[in-house]
Amino acid sequence: MRIAVFGRNINPVFYDSLRRLFTILHLHGVEVTVYRPFLEYMRREINFDPKTITDFSNHKELQNVDFFFSIGGDGAFLEAISLVRNSGIPMVGINSGRLGFLADVAQQELESALDRFFSGKYSLQPRSLIRLENDLGLFADFPYALNEFTVHKQDTSQMITVHVEVGGDYLNSYWADGLIVSTPTGSTAYSLSVGGPIITPTAANFIIAPIAPHNLAIRPVVIPDSEEVKLMVAGRGERYMASLDSRSDAFGSDIEMRLRKADFSINVLQFDNQSFYSTLRNKLMWGIDKRN
Repeated sequence: MRIAVFGRNINPVFYDSLRRLFTILHLHGVEVTVYRPFLEYMRREINFDPKTITDFSNHKELQNVDFFFSIGGDGAFLEAISLVRNSGIPMVGINSGRLGFLADVAQQELESALDRFFSGKYSLQPRSLIRLENDLGLFADFPYALNEFTVHKQDTSQMITVHVEVGGDYLNSYWADGLIVSTPTGSTAYSLSVGGPIITPTAANFIIAPIAPHNLAIRPVVIPDSEEVKLMVAGRGERYMASLDSRSDAFGSDIEMRLRKADFSINVLQFDNQSFYSTLRNKLMWGIDKRN
């Protein structure tokens, strides 16, 4: 078995668990390859040099990998998507910090999760992505997002106007600070913070949610992910921001953005003692209601 390990700077409270992770992988005879900047970080900051490993620095060097472990939070997991891409390599998110829906293996559950992993007590859950098409070549290297695509103002305090079409039909012109088009996976991320609904990860939908709209009647809309979404941004500013997950780039007005469901999915490993609903209860603390 060959496992790729990705990470960034991690919380010092996770250092001992990190060492334990590599020890367990070594004891199971796993061939490990580590993201090169993370390997250098471990050697420099933690004084830790894992045994019997190779390294990689880009998606082209991920050869013959069976699983991909992302260590950190959801931000690290989203960054790792650009390495996994359309390879189909199953991903495991190990949480070394705070709240995480994608990095859902908590530090205190690490060893039991690894026991289940090596016992085959898991399933693979495909997660859909958004693909961005535009005439500027924005995000040309990897024009995909697992969570959301966002447009928002950059250099002005004034609102922007986002004209939206769905499946060739005009939907609305949003006067707002910006607009989010989210996948089901992203429904618990930025979209949730602006009042969007929570959708189960395998639902075949997108969410269109405005950011601080200047109209009380405007609400998020759920649409089929088989529909193409077209956006055109206008306003008094000269530059605006477009984001795919944590990656951002600037663009000018009157540029058409076209969004559709990607033709590949990301396989997320889900252990047999987990479910999306239990994760919701735990992460959103629904269970603190004393009536439960």
